[in-house]
Amino acid sequence: MVNVPMKSTAPLTSQSILSINQIKVQGAKSSQDIASINGNALQDPTATTPHDNNSFSAQASKPIPQLIHTVQKGQKVPLEVSGKLSMLKACLGWNTTNPNCDVDVSAFLLNSTGKVIGDTWFVFYGQTQSPDSSTVFRVDTGADREIISVDFTKINPAVAKIVFVLTINEALEKKLNFSMLKDAYIRIIDVPTNNELVSFKMDEYYSNVTSMMIGEIYIHNGAWKFNAIGNGVARDLAGLCELYGVQVI
Repeated sequence: MVNVPMKSTAPLTSQSILSINQIKVQGAKSSQDIASINGNALQDPTATTPHDNNSFSAQASKPIPQLIHTVQKGQKVPLEVSGKLSMLKACLGWNTTNPNCDVDVSAFLLNSTGKVIGDTWFVFYGQTQSPDSSTVFRVDTGADREIISVDFTKINPAVAKIVFVLTINEALEKKLNFSMLKDAYIRIIDVPTNNELVSFKMDEYYSNVTSMMIGEIYIHNGAWKFNAIGNGVARDLAGLCELYGVQVI
């Protein structure tokens, strides 16, 4: 039996994950919150996320920030050439050619076998922090759209990889896909210096894809590296949970 992410007592279901599309981000939600959230206002009526009623205007066209150390799809590069990392930010952005495309970022914290180290170890708009507090989701109002920050001083030693995924909300229901996106990128920023370590801009957008693994950071021989993936699957967020070992019933 799997608990709903972060302090819940009910099983995690695909419907409970998808229903979070309407929430306003206020941290992790309990099973009671998730069950009652749709159609109800939360305590802070001024809070905004990509999933309130103004989501489409929030994702209006946005210029791409300058990408400095760009790599190609499939390229793997070291991140710790100047010493050990203490904290980084994965900054992601995109534009859409279809206004119905409401896109978001998720991050899955995986072990050496490629599965989550526990059923609460993924971060997204409905669960904004990992159990060890190392990995945090936030919406960005600056150059990027959404940011996942990673604090290596807090990260669970069982985490060997963090995969960053773009998903289109309700893509399967609304017949949306990644051919309706453009300008998707990820850039990895060293937090103490605010320097870009690496960036990757996608140039392939597939009509049979609804979730895109855009990139990942992973440990190799004791040091963190970045892999520009740029491959996707025809799954929603609940399907991704199953793919990475989260038991969804």
